[in-house]
Amino acid sequence: MNIEIANQQSALAVDEDRIRRVATAILGDAGYHEGDLSVAVVDDPTIHELNVRHLAHDYPTDVLSFALTDEPPRLEGEVIVSADTAIENAADYGWPPENELLLYVVHGVLHLAGHRDKADDEVAAMRAAETQYLRLAGVEPPATPTTAAPEVAPR
Repeated sequence: MNIEIANQQSALAVDEDRIRRVATAILGDAGYHEGDLSVAVVDDPTIHELNVRHLAHDYPTDVLSFALTDEPPRLEGEVIVSADTAIENAADYGWPPENELLLYVVHGVLHLAGHRDKADDEVAAMRAAETQYLRLAGVEPPATPTTAAPEVAPR
């Protein structure tokens, strides 16, 4: 699996190796071993523009994910995460913004791997998977999850 990371912001340090490791683990566990994943770390104005253009949602969000092809073992996909939103939300939950950003990457890659979070049981499974992969990366998540909260746009 080829994983490209495009850091298009300067507000937050990005640990590219950690992102690659956790994304590779998620996709490998889901049966995806070939293909290309692009992870873009952007600012709020950029993710807002993408959210409007692709989903007709007129607000910034934490993470967007787009599967271009997903026939195991091959996946072509994109995950876009907002560093600005990570910085803002991390303060609310009392953990480092780098961990919040990693949570967004995990969440987006889980969507590409087939996880959903519309129904209550799907949300519970998504939270459990997020926790599993954050812990794999050496990160203990906060007690209250920060992605896909009711006031945040659904994925």
